[in-house]
Amino acid sequence: MVGGTGLIGGAAALHLAELGHAVTLMGRTPSRAPALAGFPFVRASYLDASEVAAIPFERFDTLVFAAGNDLRQLPSGEDERAYFRRANSVGVPAFFEKARAGGLNAAVYVGSYYPDVVPAERIAASGYLTSRLEADEGVRALASPDFRACVLNAPFVIGHIAGIGGVIHLEMLVAYLMRRLAPEGPRYAIPGGAVFMSALSFAEAVAGAIERGEAGKAYLMGDESWTWERYLNTILEALGSDERVIVRDAPNPALPDIALYAGRTTTVAFEPAADTVERLRFRRGDVTRVVHEMVPYYRDQILAHGLASAG
Repeated sequence: MVGGTGLIGGAAALHLAELGHAVTLMGRTPSRAPALAGFPFVRASYLDASEVAAIPFERFDTLVFAAGNDLRQLPSGEDERAYFRRANSVGVPAFFEKARAGGLNAAVYVGSYYPDVVPAERIAASGYLTSRLEADEGVRALASPDFRACVLNAPFVIGHIAGIGGVIHLEMLVAYLMRRLAPEGPRYAIPGGAVFMSALSFAEAVAGAIERGEAGKAYLMGDESWTWERYLNTILEALGSDERVIVRDAPNPALPDIALYAGRTTTVAFEPAADTVERLRFRRGDVTRVVHEMVPYYRDQILAHGLASAG
Protein backbone atom coordinates (compact mmCIF):
# COMPACT_ATOMS: atom_id res chain seq x y z
CA MET A 1 0.00 0.00 0.00
CA VAL A 2 1.98 2.98 -1.30
CA GLY A 3 0.68 6.10 0.42
CA GLY A 4 -0.84 4.08 3.23
CA THR A 5 -0.11 6.82 5.76
CA GLY A 6 -2.66 9.19 4.18
CA LEU A 7 -6.45 9.20 4.37
CA ILE A 8 -7.29 7.18 1.24
CA GLY A 9 -4.45 4.69 1.59
CA GLY A 10 -4.87 4.37 5.34
CA ALA A 11 -8.61 3.75 5.11
CA ALA A 12 -8.03 1.20 2.37
CA ALA A 13 -5.33 -0.54 4.42
CA LEU A 14 -7.63 -0.82 7.43
CA HIS A 15 -10.53 -2.13 5.34
CA LEU A 16 -8.38 -4.64 3.47
CA ALA A 17 -6.94 -5.92 6.75
CA GLU A 18 -10.48 -6.41 8.08
CA LEU A 19 -11.21 -8.50 4.99
CA GLY A 20 -8.23 -10.74 5.77
CA HIS A 21 -5.56 -9.30 3.48
CA ALA A 22 -1.98 -9.07 4.79
CA VAL A 23 -1.17 -5.38 4.20
CA THR A 24 2.24 -3.70 4.20
CA LEU A 25 2.47 0.09 4.08
CA MET A 26 5.13 1.95 2.09
CA GLY A 27 6.07 5.59 2.53
CA ARG A 28 8.80 8.03 3.40
CA THR A 29 7.92 8.02 7.10
CA PRO A 30 5.85 5.62 9.24
CA SER A 31 2.32 6.57 10.18
CA ARG A 32 1.69 8.30 13.51
CA ALA A 33 -1.88 7.00 13.53
CA PRO A 34 -2.41 4.41 16.28
CA ALA A 35 -4.74 2.42 14.00
CA LEU A 36 -1.96 2.04 11.40
CA ALA A 37 1.01 1.59 13.74
CA GLY A 38 0.85 -2.21 13.73
CA PHE A 39 1.16 -2.64 9.96
CA PRO A 40 4.49 -3.78 8.51
CA PHE A 41 6.24 -0.81 6.94
CA VAL A 42 8.66 -0.34 4.04
CA ARG A 43 10.48 3.00 4.15
CA ALA A 44 10.91 4.13 0.54
CA SER A 45 9.99 6.82 -1.94
CA TYR A 46 8.64 5.55 -5.23
CA LEU A 47 10.76 8.25 -6.92
CA ASP A 48 14.07 7.08 -5.41
CA ALA A 49 15.56 4.45 -7.73
CA SER A 50 17.90 3.00 -5.11
CA GLU A 51 15.10 2.63 -2.55
CA VAL A 52 12.76 1.08 -5.12
CA ALA A 53 15.51 -1.39 -6.12
CA ALA A 54 15.62 -2.62 -2.51
CA ILE A 55 11.88 -3.36 -2.27
CA PRO A 56 11.24 -7.13 -2.08
CA PHE A 57 8.43 -7.15 -4.63
CA GLU A 58 8.52 -10.95 -4.70
CA ARG A 59 6.90 -10.96 -1.24
CA PHE A 60 3.71 -9.37 -2.55
CA ASP A 61 0.99 -10.16 -5.05
CA THR A 62 -0.93 -6.86 -5.20
CA LEU A 63 -0.03 -3.16 -5.36
CA VAL A 64 -2.33 -0.33 -4.28
CA PHE A 65 -0.90 3.10 -5.05
CA ALA A 66 -2.44 6.16 -3.33
CA ALA A 67 0.53 8.52 -3.23
CA GLY A 68 0.44 10.79 -6.28
CA ASN A 69 2.08 14.22 -5.99
CA ASP A 70 -0.04 17.40 -6.09
CA LEU A 71 0.60 21.10 -5.55
CA ARG A 72 1.37 20.56 -1.86
CA GLN A 73 4.51 18.63 -2.83
CA LEU A 74 5.74 21.09 -5.49
CA PRO A 75 9.18 22.28 -4.29
CA SER A 76 9.61 26.02 -4.04
CA GLY A 77 11.11 27.50 -7.18
CA GLU A 78 10.76 24.34 -9.28
CA ASP A 79 9.01 24.39 -12.64
CA GLU A 80 5.52 22.95 -12.14
CA ARG A 81 5.24 21.12 -15.45
CA ALA A 82 8.71 19.57 -15.23
CA TYR A 83 8.20 18.47 -11.62
CA PHE A 84 4.82 16.83 -12.16
CA ARG A 85 5.98 15.16 -15.35
CA ARG A 86 8.84 13.57 -13.38
CA ALA A 87 6.75 12.74 -10.31
CA ASN A 88 3.49 11.59 -11.91
CA SER A 89 3.66 11.17 -15.69
CA VAL A 90 6.94 9.23 -15.58
CA GLY A 91 7.42 8.25 -11.94
CA VAL A 92 4.11 6.48 -11.31
CA PRO A 93 4.11 4.19 -14.39
CA ALA A 94 7.82 3.47 -13.81
CA PHE A 95 7.03 2.22 -10.31
CA PHE A 96 4.18 0.05 -11.60
CA GLU A 97 6.54 -1.37 -14.21
CA LYS A 98 8.98 -2.35 -11.43
CA ALA A 99 6.13 -4.01 -9.55
CA ARG A 100 5.09 -5.94 -12.65
CA ALA A 101 8.67 -7.07 -13.27
CA GLY A 102 8.85 -8.15 -9.61
CA GLY A 103 6.01 -10.61 -10.11
CA LEU A 104 2.95 -8.78 -8.79
CA ASN A 105 -0.22 -9.82 -10.58
CA ALA A 106 -2.73 -7.12 -9.63
CA ALA A 107 -2.48 -3.36 -9.12
CA VAL A 108 -4.80 -0.45 -8.34
CA TYR A 109 -3.82 3.16 -9.02
CA VAL A 110 -5.75 5.88 -7.18
CA GLY A 111 -5.98 8.71 -9.67
CA SER A 112 -8.05 11.89 -9.82
CA TYR A 113 -11.43 12.57 -11.36
CA TYR A 114 -10.31 15.95 -12.67
CA PRO A 115 -9.08 14.57 -16.02
CA ASP A 116 -12.61 13.18 -16.49
CA VAL A 117 -14.52 16.35 -15.55
CA VAL A 118 -12.27 19.26 -16.59
CA PRO A 119 -12.28 20.49 -20.22
CA ALA A 120 -9.35 19.26 -22.32
CA GLU A 121 -7.97 22.76 -22.88
CA ARG A 122 -7.77 23.38 -19.13
CA ILE A 123 -6.04 20.05 -18.60
CA ALA A 124 -3.48 20.92 -21.28
CA ALA A 125 -2.81 24.27 -19.60
CA SER A 126 -2.06 22.66 -16.21
CA GLY A 127 1.12 20.71 -15.62
CA TYR A 128 -0.50 18.97 -12.66
CA LEU A 129 -3.69 17.89 -14.46
CA THR A 130 -1.71 16.78 -17.50
CA SER A 131 0.49 14.64 -15.26
CA ARG A 132 -2.52 13.02 -13.61
CA LEU A 133 -3.95 12.09 -16.99
CA GLU A 134 -0.61 10.77 -18.23
CA ALA A 135 -0.07 8.72 -15.05
CA ASP A 136 -3.50 7.14 -15.53
CA GLU A 137 -2.76 6.31 -19.16
CA GLY A 138 0.74 5.05 -18.35
CA VAL A 139 -0.48 2.66 -15.66
CA ARG A 140 -3.25 1.23 -17.83
CA ALA A 141 -0.84 0.73 -20.72
CA LEU A 142 1.04 -1.77 -18.54
CA ALA A 143 -2.01 -3.94 -17.98
CA SER A 144 -2.06 -7.50 -19.29
CA PRO A 145 -3.68 -10.83 -18.41
CA ASP A 146 -0.76 -11.42 -16.01
CA PHE A 147 -0.81 -7.88 -14.54
CA ARG A 148 -4.38 -6.81 -13.83
CA ALA A 149 -3.77 -3.09 -13.38
CA CYS A 150 -6.73 -0.71 -13.18
CA VAL A 151 -7.38 2.88 -12.10
CA LEU A 152 -9.87 4.38 -9.63
CA ASN A 153 -10.26 8.09 -10.41
CA ALA A 154 -11.24 9.66 -7.10
CA PRO A 155 -13.58 12.60 -6.43
CA PHE A 156 -13.41 14.54 -3.13
CA VAL A 157 -12.80 11.74 -0.63
CA ILE A 158 -13.63 12.74 2.94
CA GLY A 159 -13.15 11.19 6.35
CA HIS A 160 -10.51 10.94 9.04
CA ILE A 161 -8.18 8.55 10.77
CA ALA A 162 -7.10 9.75 14.20
CA GLY A 163 -3.41 10.59 14.18
CA ILE A 164 -2.75 11.06 10.46
CA GLY A 165 -2.90 14.84 10.77
CA GLY A 166 -5.29 17.24 9.13
CA VAL A 167 -6.72 16.62 5.70
CA ILE A 168 -6.24 20.23 4.74
CA HIS A 169 -9.47 21.11 2.96
CA LEU A 170 -11.57 19.48 5.69
CA GLU A 171 -9.65 21.11 8.50
CA MET A 172 -9.84 24.53 6.85
CA LEU A 173 -13.59 24.29 6.25
CA VAL A 174 -14.29 23.32 9.85
CA ALA A 175 -12.03 26.13 11.11
CA TYR A 176 -13.73 28.60 8.77
CA LEU A 177 -17.20 27.62 9.95
CA MET A 178 -16.01 27.77 13.57
CA ARG A 179 -14.75 31.33 12.80
CA ARG A 180 -11.19 30.36 13.62
CA LEU A 181 -10.24 31.24 10.02
CA ALA A 182 -11.26 34.64 8.57
CA PRO A 183 -13.57 35.27 11.54
CA GLU A 184 -15.25 38.47 10.28
CA GLY A 185 -18.34 38.59 8.09
CA PRO A 186 -21.01 36.07 7.12
CA ARG A 187 -19.98 32.53 6.27
CA TYR A 188 -20.43 31.85 2.57
CA ALA A 189 -20.13 29.04 0.06
CA ILE A 190 -18.90 29.43 -3.48
CA PRO A 191 -21.33 28.62 -6.32
CA GLY A 192 -21.24 25.23 -7.95
CA GLY A 193 -20.47 21.90 -6.42
CA ALA A 194 -18.51 18.68 -6.55
CA VAL A 195 -18.82 14.92 -6.20
CA PHE A 196 -18.03 13.45 -2.79
CA MET A 197 -17.31 9.99 -1.45
CA SER A 198 -16.48 8.68 2.01
CA ALA A 199 -13.08 7.14 2.66
CA LEU A 200 -14.84 3.92 3.70
CA SER A 201 -16.84 3.77 0.48
CA PHE A 202 -13.64 4.34 -1.52
CA ALA A 203 -11.84 1.65 0.50
CA GLU A 204 -14.60 -0.79 -0.44
CA ALA A 205 -14.06 0.13 -4.08
CA VAL A 206 -10.31 -0.56 -3.71
CA ALA A 207 -11.10 -4.01 -2.34
CA GLY A 208 -13.49 -4.59 -5.22
CA ALA A 209 -10.89 -3.49 -7.75
CA ILE A 210 -8.33 -5.91 -6.30
CA GLU A 211 -10.76 -8.78 -6.60
CA ARG A 212 -12.71 -7.91 -9.74
CA GLY A 213 -11.12 -4.92 -11.48
CA GLU A 214 -10.76 -5.23 -15.25
CA ALA A 215 -7.20 -5.00 -16.59
CA GLY A 216 -6.58 -1.66 -18.26
CA LYS A 217 -9.87 -0.13 -17.08
CA ALA A 218 -10.26 3.34 -15.51
CA TYR A 219 -13.27 3.67 -13.20
CA LEU A 220 -14.76 7.11 -12.53
CA MET A 221 -15.56 7.05 -8.83
CA GLY A 222 -18.18 8.96 -6.87
CA ASP A 223 -21.09 8.69 -4.48
CA GLU A 224 -23.08 11.93 -4.08
CA SER A 225 -23.12 15.20 -6.02
CA TRP A 226 -23.47 18.12 -3.63
CA THR A 227 -23.40 21.87 -3.99
CA TRP A 228 -20.75 23.60 -1.92
CA GLU A 229 -23.64 25.26 -0.07
CA ARG A 230 -25.02 21.87 0.98
CA TYR A 231 -21.56 20.66 1.98
CA LEU A 232 -20.83 23.64 4.22
CA ASN A 233 -24.32 23.60 5.74
CA THR A 234 -23.95 19.90 6.57
CA ILE A 235 -20.68 20.71 8.35
CA LEU A 236 -22.51 23.45 10.30
CA GLU A 237 -25.18 20.92 11.26
CA ALA A 238 -22.47 18.54 12.47
CA LEU A 239 -21.01 21.40 14.55
CA GLY A 240 -24.43 21.84 16.18
CA SER A 241 -24.80 25.32 14.70
CA ASP A 242 -28.06 26.90 13.51
CA GLU A 243 -26.12 29.23 11.20
CA ARG A 244 -26.37 28.64 7.46
CA VAL A 245 -24.11 29.92 4.71
CA ILE A 246 -24.95 32.29 1.90
CA VAL A 247 -23.74 31.72 -1.66
CA ARG A 248 -21.20 34.23 -2.92
CA ASP A 249 -19.04 34.25 -6.05
CA ALA A 250 -15.79 35.31 -4.42
CA PRO A 251 -12.56 33.58 -3.36
CA ASN A 252 -13.23 31.59 -0.21
CA PRO A 253 -10.40 31.36 2.36
CA ALA A 254 -11.23 27.71 3.10
CA LEU A 255 -11.61 26.67 -0.56
CA PRO A 256 -8.81 28.49 -2.39
CA ASP A 257 -9.15 28.84 -6.14
CA ILE A 258 -5.79 27.13 -6.67
CA ALA A 259 -7.30 23.86 -5.39
CA LEU A 260 -10.46 24.09 -7.54
CA TYR A 261 -9.15 22.77 -10.83
CA ALA A 262 -12.59 22.68 -12.43
CA GLY A 263 -13.10 26.38 -11.61
CA ARG A 264 -14.66 28.21 -8.69
CA THR A 265 -18.20 28.43 -10.11
CA THR A 266 -18.25 25.06 -11.87
CA THR A 267 -20.75 22.41 -10.88
CA VAL A 268 -19.36 18.88 -11.18
CA ALA A 269 -22.18 16.37 -10.84
CA PHE A 270 -22.63 12.80 -12.00
CA GLU A 271 -23.77 9.38 -10.88
CA PRO A 272 -21.20 6.57 -10.88
CA ALA A 273 -21.91 4.13 -13.69
CA ALA A 274 -24.18 1.28 -12.67
CA ASP A 275 -21.71 -1.33 -13.90
CA THR A 276 -18.93 0.31 -11.85
CA VAL A 277 -21.00 0.08 -8.66
CA GLU A 278 -21.98 -3.50 -9.48
CA ARG A 279 -18.40 -4.61 -10.18
CA LEU A 280 -16.64 -2.80 -7.32
CA ARG A 281 -19.48 -3.14 -4.75
CA PHE A 282 -19.06 0.02 -2.69
CA ARG A 283 -21.68 1.61 -0.49
CA ARG A 284 -23.72 4.60 -1.64
CA GLY A 285 -25.30 7.48 0.26
CA ASP A 286 -22.49 7.68 2.81
CA VAL A 287 -21.53 11.36 2.67
CA THR A 288 -23.80 12.78 5.38
CA ARG A 289 -22.72 10.04 7.79
CA VAL A 290 -19.04 10.67 7.28
CA VAL A 291 -19.41 14.46 7.59
CA HIS A 292 -21.10 14.01 10.97
CA GLU A 293 -18.40 11.51 11.97
CA MET A 294 -15.40 13.58 10.94
CA VAL A 295 -16.41 17.09 11.98
CA PRO A 296 -16.20 16.50 15.78
CA TYR A 297 -12.66 15.15 15.28
CA TYR A 298 -11.52 18.29 13.45
CA ARG A 299 -13.43 20.55 15.86
CA ASP A 300 -11.69 18.97 18.84
CA GLN A 301 -8.27 19.14 17.15
CA ILE A 302 -8.76 22.84 16.34
CA LEU A 303 -9.95 23.65 19.86
CA ALA A 304 -6.99 21.82 21.38
CA HIS A 305 -4.20 22.76 18.99
CA GLY A 306 -5.40 25.51 16.66
CA LEU A 307 -5.34 25.30 12.88
CA ALA A 308 -2.45 22.97 12.01
CA SER A 309 -2.34 24.09 8.37
CA ALA A 310 -2.16 27.81 9.18
CA GLY A 311 0.54 29.41 7.05
